[in-house]
Amino acid sequence: MADTTIAFLGCGNMGGALARAAAQRTRNIILTSGSGATAAKLAETLGVRCGSNKEAAAEAGMIFLGVKPQIMPSLFDEIRDVLAAREGRFILVSMAAGLTVADIRRLAGREYPLIRIMPNTPAAVGQGMILYCGDGVTDEEMNGFLGLMEAAGQFDEIAEKYMDVAGTVAGCTPAWVCQFIESLADGGVACGLPRAKSLRYAAQAVLGTAALYLSGDEHPGTLKDAVCSPGGATIQGVRALEKGGFRSSVMEAVIAAYEKTLSLGK
Repeated sequence: MADTTIAFLGCGNMGGALARAAAQRTRNIILTSGSGATAAKLAETLGVRCGSNKEAAAEAGMIFLGVKPQIMPSLFDEIRDVLAAREGRFILVSMAAGLTVADIRRLAGREYPLIRIMPNTPAAVGQGMILYCGDGVTDEEMNGFLGLMEAAGQFDEIAEKYMDVAGTVAGCTPAWVCQFIESLADGGVACGLPRAKSLRYAAQAVLGTAALYLSGDEHPGTLKDAVCSPGGATIQGVRALEKGGFRSSVMEAVIAAYEKTLSLGK
Protein backbone atom coordinates (compact mmCIF):
# COMPACT_ATOMS: atom_id res chain seq x y z
CA MET A 1 0.00 0.00 0.00
CA ALA A 2 2.94 2.34 0.63
CA ASP A 3 3.73 2.27 -3.11
CA THR A 4 0.13 2.95 -4.11
CA THR A 5 -0.89 6.50 -4.92
CA ILE A 6 -3.73 7.65 -2.68
CA ALA A 7 -6.05 10.43 -3.83
CA PHE A 8 -8.43 12.54 -1.78
CA LEU A 9 -10.95 14.22 -4.06
CA GLY A 10 -12.17 16.90 -1.69
CA CYS A 11 -10.27 17.70 1.50
CA GLY A 12 -12.66 19.61 3.71
CA ASN A 13 -13.01 18.82 7.40
CA MET A 14 -13.53 15.08 6.94
CA GLY A 15 -11.45 14.44 3.85
CA GLY A 16 -8.65 16.54 5.32
CA ALA A 17 -8.73 14.60 8.59
CA LEU A 18 -8.41 11.28 6.75
CA ALA A 19 -5.65 12.67 4.54
CA ARG A 20 -3.71 13.62 7.67
CA ALA A 21 -4.08 10.06 8.97
CA ALA A 22 -2.98 8.55 5.66
CA ALA A 23 0.04 10.88 5.55
CA GLN A 24 1.38 9.17 8.67
CA ARG A 25 1.80 6.01 6.57
CA THR A 26 2.68 7.35 3.12
CA ARG A 27 3.53 10.58 1.32
CA ASN A 28 2.36 9.19 -2.02
CA ILE A 29 -0.83 11.25 -1.83
CA ILE A 30 -2.65 13.61 -4.20
CA LEU A 31 -5.12 16.15 -2.79
CA THR A 32 -7.80 18.02 -4.72
CA SER A 33 -10.42 20.57 -3.74
CA GLY A 34 -13.04 22.71 -5.39
CA SER A 35 -11.06 25.94 -5.29
CA GLY A 36 -7.64 24.32 -5.19
CA ALA A 37 -6.56 26.58 -2.33
CA THR A 38 -7.64 24.18 0.40
CA ALA A 39 -5.79 21.29 -1.22
CA ALA A 40 -2.68 23.38 -1.81
CA LYS A 41 -2.51 24.53 1.80
CA LEU A 42 -2.98 21.04 3.22
CA ALA A 43 -0.57 19.52 0.70
CA GLU A 44 2.12 21.94 1.82
CA THR A 45 1.46 21.09 5.46
CA LEU A 46 1.62 17.33 4.85
CA GLY A 47 4.40 17.35 2.29
CA VAL A 48 2.26 15.76 -0.44
CA ARG A 49 1.02 16.75 -3.89
CA CYS A 50 -2.10 18.53 -5.00
CA GLY A 51 -3.70 18.31 -8.42
CA SER A 52 -6.93 18.17 -10.37
CA ASN A 53 -9.70 15.63 -9.97
CA LYS A 54 -8.96 14.16 -13.39
CA GLU A 55 -5.24 13.82 -12.68
CA ALA A 56 -5.92 12.12 -9.36
CA ALA A 57 -8.56 9.82 -10.84
CA ALA A 58 -6.20 8.76 -13.61
CA GLU A 59 -3.28 7.90 -11.33
CA ALA A 60 -4.40 6.80 -7.88
CA GLY A 61 -4.86 3.19 -6.82
CA MET A 62 -7.19 4.27 -4.01
CA ILE A 63 -9.52 7.20 -4.61
CA PHE A 64 -11.33 8.79 -1.65
CA LEU A 65 -14.51 10.55 -2.73
CA GLY A 66 -14.61 13.33 -0.15
CA VAL A 67 -17.36 15.58 -1.50
CA LYS A 68 -20.89 16.15 -0.19
CA PRO A 69 -23.61 13.76 -1.43
CA GLN A 70 -25.21 16.48 -3.54
CA ILE A 71 -21.86 17.17 -5.25
CA MET A 72 -21.15 13.53 -6.06
CA PRO A 73 -23.03 13.48 -9.42
CA SER A 74 -21.02 16.43 -10.76
CA LEU A 75 -17.77 14.88 -9.51
CA PHE A 76 -18.47 11.70 -11.43
CA ASP A 77 -19.49 13.70 -14.49
CA GLU A 78 -15.94 15.05 -14.37
CA ILE A 79 -14.04 11.81 -13.76
CA ARG A 80 -16.30 9.04 -15.15
CA ASP A 81 -14.57 8.83 -18.53
CA VAL A 82 -11.14 9.02 -16.90
CA LEU A 83 -11.95 6.04 -14.70
CA ALA A 84 -13.42 4.08 -17.62
CA ALA A 85 -10.23 4.60 -19.65
CA ARG A 86 -8.00 3.06 -16.98
CA GLU A 87 -6.62 -0.43 -17.45
CA GLY A 88 -5.28 -1.27 -14.00
CA ARG A 89 -7.24 -2.08 -10.86
CA PHE A 90 -8.18 0.71 -8.44
CA ILE A 91 -10.50 1.14 -5.45
CA LEU A 92 -13.06 3.85 -4.78
CA VAL A 93 -13.67 4.91 -1.17
CA SER A 94 -16.92 6.78 -0.54
CA MET A 95 -17.68 8.71 2.64
CA ALA A 96 -20.90 10.33 1.37
CA ALA A 97 -23.80 10.04 3.81
CA GLY A 98 -26.93 8.47 2.38
CA LEU A 99 -25.31 7.17 -0.82
CA THR A 100 -25.21 3.38 -0.97
CA VAL A 101 -22.72 1.18 -2.78
CA ALA A 102 -25.33 0.81 -5.53
CA ASP A 103 -25.75 4.61 -5.74
CA ILE A 104 -22.01 5.19 -6.14
CA ARG A 105 -21.70 2.50 -8.80
CA ARG A 106 -24.65 3.95 -10.69
CA LEU A 107 -22.95 7.35 -10.68
CA ALA A 108 -19.58 5.82 -11.60
CA GLY A 109 -21.08 3.90 -14.50
CA ARG A 110 -19.31 0.64 -13.64
CA GLU A 111 -18.98 -1.80 -10.75
CA TYR A 112 -15.56 -0.76 -9.53
CA PRO A 113 -14.21 -2.22 -6.25
CA LEU A 114 -15.65 0.00 -3.55
CA ILE A 115 -15.23 0.65 0.17
CA ARG A 116 -17.96 2.66 1.83
CA ILE A 117 -17.00 4.41 5.05
CA MET A 118 -18.66 6.69 7.57
CA PRO A 119 -15.99 8.52 9.59
CA ASN A 120 -16.28 11.29 12.17
CA THR A 121 -14.29 14.43 12.90
CA PRO A 122 -12.30 13.05 15.89
CA ALA A 123 -10.33 11.19 13.22
CA ALA A 124 -8.38 14.45 12.97
CA VAL A 125 -6.75 13.64 16.33
CA GLY A 126 -6.60 9.86 15.90
CA GLN A 127 -9.76 9.26 17.94
CA GLY A 128 -12.23 8.64 15.14
CA MET A 129 -14.91 5.98 14.94
CA ILE A 130 -14.90 4.85 11.33
CA LEU A 131 -17.51 2.39 10.08
CA TYR A 132 -16.85 0.52 6.85
CA CYS A 133 -18.07 -2.12 4.43
CA GLY A 134 -16.60 -3.33 1.18
CA ASP A 135 -17.86 -4.72 -2.10
CA GLY A 136 -15.63 -6.28 -4.73
CA VAL A 137 -12.57 -5.70 -2.54
CA THR A 138 -10.15 -8.51 -1.71
CA ASP A 139 -9.09 -9.31 1.85
CA GLU A 140 -5.58 -8.12 1.00
CA GLU A 141 -6.89 -4.81 -0.32
CA MET A 142 -9.11 -4.29 2.71
CA ASN A 143 -6.24 -5.03 5.07
CA GLY A 144 -4.14 -2.56 3.13
CA PHE A 145 -6.83 0.09 3.50
CA LEU A 146 -7.14 -0.53 7.25
CA GLY A 147 -3.37 -0.41 7.70
CA LEU A 148 -3.15 2.83 5.75
CA MET A 149 -5.87 4.52 7.78
CA GLU A 150 -5.25 3.07 11.25
CA ALA A 151 -3.92 6.40 12.55
CA ALA A 152 -7.44 7.84 12.17
CA GLY A 153 -8.83 5.86 15.10
CA GLN A 154 -11.01 2.80 15.56
CA PHE A 155 -12.59 0.92 12.65
CA ASP A 156 -15.59 -1.38 12.72
CA GLU A 157 -16.96 -3.40 9.82
CA ILE A 158 -20.74 -3.24 9.58
CA ALA A 159 -23.38 -4.50 7.18
CA GLU A 160 -24.37 -1.79 4.74
CA LYS A 161 -28.02 -1.88 5.85
CA TYR A 162 -26.86 -0.44 9.20
CA MET A 163 -24.43 2.10 7.73
CA ASP A 164 -26.73 5.11 7.75
CA VAL A 165 -27.97 4.73 11.32
CA ALA A 166 -24.52 3.79 12.63
CA GLY A 167 -23.05 6.73 10.76
CA THR A 168 -25.63 8.99 12.37
CA VAL A 169 -24.69 7.87 15.87
CA ALA A 170 -20.93 8.07 15.25
CA GLY A 171 -20.84 10.93 12.77
CA CYS A 172 -23.30 13.40 14.28
CA THR A 173 -22.47 12.81 17.94
CA PRO A 174 -19.38 15.08 17.97
CA ALA A 175 -21.65 18.07 17.28
CA TRP A 176 -24.04 17.12 20.06
CA VAL A 177 -21.21 16.43 22.50
CA CYS A 178 -19.81 19.89 21.76
CA GLN A 179 -23.25 21.35 22.55
CA PHE A 180 -23.23 19.37 25.80
CA ILE A 181 -19.73 20.56 26.74
CA GLU A 182 -20.68 24.15 25.95
CA SER A 183 -23.84 23.85 28.06
CA LEU A 184 -21.92 22.37 30.99
CA ALA A 185 -19.43 25.21 30.77
CA ASP A 186 -22.22 27.79 30.60
CA GLY A 187 -23.61 26.34 33.82
CA GLY A 188 -20.22 26.66 35.46
CA VAL A 189 -19.93 30.27 34.29
CA ALA A 190 -23.40 31.01 35.64
CA CYS A 191 -22.17 29.81 39.02
CA GLY A 192 -19.03 31.98 38.91
CA LEU A 193 -16.38 29.72 37.31
CA PRO A 194 -14.12 31.36 34.66
CA ARG A 195 -15.15 30.19 31.17
CA ALA A 196 -11.78 28.79 30.11
CA LYS A 197 -11.59 26.61 33.20
CA SER A 198 -15.24 25.60 32.91
CA LEU A 199 -14.76 24.46 29.30
CA ARG A 200 -11.60 22.55 30.15
CA TYR A 201 -13.15 20.76 33.12
CA ALA A 202 -16.28 19.83 31.19
CA ALA A 203 -14.37 18.57 28.14
CA GLN A 204 -11.95 16.49 30.20
CA ALA A 205 -14.83 15.02 32.20
CA VAL A 206 -16.57 13.96 28.97
CA LEU A 207 -13.35 12.50 27.57
CA GLY A 208 -12.53 10.68 30.80
CA THR A 209 -16.02 9.27 31.18
CA ALA A 210 -15.97 7.89 27.64
CA ALA A 211 -12.58 6.31 28.32
CA LEU A 212 -13.89 4.84 31.57
CA TYR A 213 -16.82 3.23 29.78
CA LEU A 214 -14.67 1.87 26.93
CA SER A 215 -12.12 0.42 29.36
CA GLY A 216 -14.57 -2.09 30.85
CA ASP A 217 -17.89 -3.77 30.30
CA GLU A 218 -20.15 -1.89 32.69
CA HIS A 219 -23.37 -0.37 31.38
CA PRO A 220 -23.41 3.45 31.24
CA GLY A 221 -26.30 3.40 33.70
CA THR A 222 -24.13 1.59 36.22
CA LEU A 223 -21.39 4.21 35.86
CA LYS A 224 -24.01 6.94 36.26
CA ASP A 225 -25.37 5.34 39.43
CA ALA A 226 -21.85 5.17 40.89
CA VAL A 227 -21.69 8.98 40.85
CA CYS A 228 -25.18 9.49 42.29
CA SER A 229 -24.86 9.31 46.07
CA PRO A 230 -28.13 9.15 48.04
CA GLY A 231 -29.29 12.68 48.74
CA GLY A 232 -26.29 14.06 46.84
CA ALA A 233 -25.79 16.81 44.27
CA THR A 234 -25.43 14.64 41.15
CA ILE A 235 -28.80 12.92 41.48
CA GLN A 236 -30.46 16.32 41.73
CA GLY A 237 -28.80 17.25 38.46
CA VAL A 238 -30.02 13.97 36.92
CA ARG A 239 -33.54 14.86 38.11
CA ALA A 240 -33.31 18.27 36.45
CA LEU A 241 -32.11 16.73 33.16
CA GLU A 242 -34.92 14.17 33.15
CA LYS A 243 -37.47 16.89 33.91
CA GLY A 244 -36.23 18.69 30.81
CA GLY A 245 -36.60 15.58 28.66
CA PHE A 246 -32.85 15.04 28.28
CA ARG A 247 -32.95 11.41 27.10
CA SER A 248 -35.95 11.95 24.85
CA SER A 249 -34.32 15.01 23.26
CA VAL A 250 -31.15 13.06 22.50
CA MET A 251 -33.14 10.19 21.00
CA GLU A 252 -35.13 12.63 18.86
CA ALA A 253 -31.87 14.21 17.64
CA VAL A 254 -30.58 10.81 16.46
CA ILE A 255 -33.85 9.95 14.74
CA ALA A 256 -34.09 13.36 13.04
CA ALA A 257 -30.51 13.13 11.76
CA TYR A 258 -31.07 9.56 10.55
CA GLU A 259 -34.20 10.52 8.64
CA LYS A 260 -32.33 13.41 7.01
CA THR A 261 -29.46 11.07 6.08
CA LEU A 262 -31.89 8.74 4.31
CA SER A 263 -33.24 11.66 2.29
CA LEU A 264 -29.75 12.58 1.01
CA GLY A 265 -29.65 9.47 -1.14
CA LYS A 266 -32.90 10.31 -2.92
